[in-house]
Amino acid sequence: MKKLLCLAAVVFVSTAPLLAQPAPEADAGTNRVSAPARVTPGLAAAQAISTITGVAISPLLGVSAVGAWDYFKNLKVPPEQRRKLPWFAQPWFWIPGLALVGLVFLKDTLGTAMPTALKKPMDVLEAFENKLSALMAAGLFVPLIASVFGASVTGDGSWYQGTGMAAFDPAALWNVVTVPVAIFAFLVVWLVANVINVLILISPFGVVDAALKSARLFLLSTVAVTSFSNPYVGAAWSLVIIVICYGLSGWAFRMTLFGTVFGWDFISLRYQRFTPHEKANWVFLARAVDQAPVRTFGKLTRGEAGEFVLAYRPWLILPRRTVTLPSGKYAVGRGLLYPEIVRLDSAFERSLVTLPPRFLSHEEEATRIYGLEPVRDIGLVKGFRALWLWLKDRFGFRTQPA
Repeated sequence: MKKLLCLAAVVFVSTAPLLAQPAPEADAGTNRVSAPARVTPGLAAAQAISTITGVAISPLLGVSAVGAWDYFKNLKVPPEQRRKLPWFAQPWFWIPGLALVGLVFLKDTLGTAMPTALKKPMDVLEAFENKLSALMAAGLFVPLIASVFGASVTGDGSWYQGTGMAAFDPAALWNVVTVPVAIFAFLVVWLVANVINVLILISPFGVVDAALKSARLFLLSTVAVTSFSNPYVGAAWSLVIIVICYGLSGWAFRMTLFGTVFGWDFISLRYQRFTPHEKANWVFLARAVDQAPVRTFGKLTRGEAGEFVLAYRPWLILPRRTVTLPSGKYAVGRGLLYPEIVRLDSAFERSLVTLPPRFLSHEEEATRIYGLEPVRDIGLVKGFRALWLWLKDRFGFRTQPA
């Protein structure tokens, strides 16, 4: 119920300005430089909803593209006024931003031919760049765009004009409401879009990476096309995306946390400095167990009866919960990018716990700490080792039994 009420509040605050009456005409020079002379609050809100949604899908590309668009729309404006454009519309920002986007596109284009060992570090760097861009957009870009009531927003982003700060401004009050809601909507959409970076990080196939990037670019293009064709249609489509992303936000948060931990372990080579704890270690669930969903992050311990117990906090801050893993025989599976704890059933092995990359080369220690069956190869490692043994046998290098 609380989730539905929160969603209803977001939709109401987002759509209420669309029904507002036209704003009174502002004095010359008080409007934002890139805005038309008269913009109704409804039109401004529609454009803001589409802009924020598009930027949330791809922060660096979105902010840089909006900045370049604002700049070129004002090429005929005198230079002294053009210097008053927002920071994201200044060439010192959007030119390097688009250049970096171009480098990422080049990496993705050549990625299908790159070895995994060469491409993955670049994917890790891109994942962290996406997070930094999102923080910048949420803190600096979204509040400026979300202040949609033209009489209250000047070119420098302030909420009051001239020396009128002592006067009560109803538009400023609306902006106080819309800005937090806009930041919330931005973060919800960004969380879901960021899952693509996580999937790319853990995928060993360049073709899959290219398909995921293409899907995100297609979604971004639908927001841009609908917004340019009709701002109100674009706003309606953006609200649909926001509602869907809100429903997926919990899953997306767990995936984002998963990608952040994995990315940091990869880029910092943490396995070289890591020592598994003798009692409890941070892990992820590889599949849902009781009320704990997949990718739940928590500490894995052995209970008094020898059972596996995972202690975790939903959203990292809510009250602590515990879940008991199914009984049975377990072993550490040695993977190409990270190990896993697999349950040894009679029919097949099921991955139940994902160990972060810091456990690479520490599989034997984890086996000793948790009292597991001997380490075994899984996934691509199993395939590569089997291929290597086959080649050794074919060429006569494998030791033959006496």
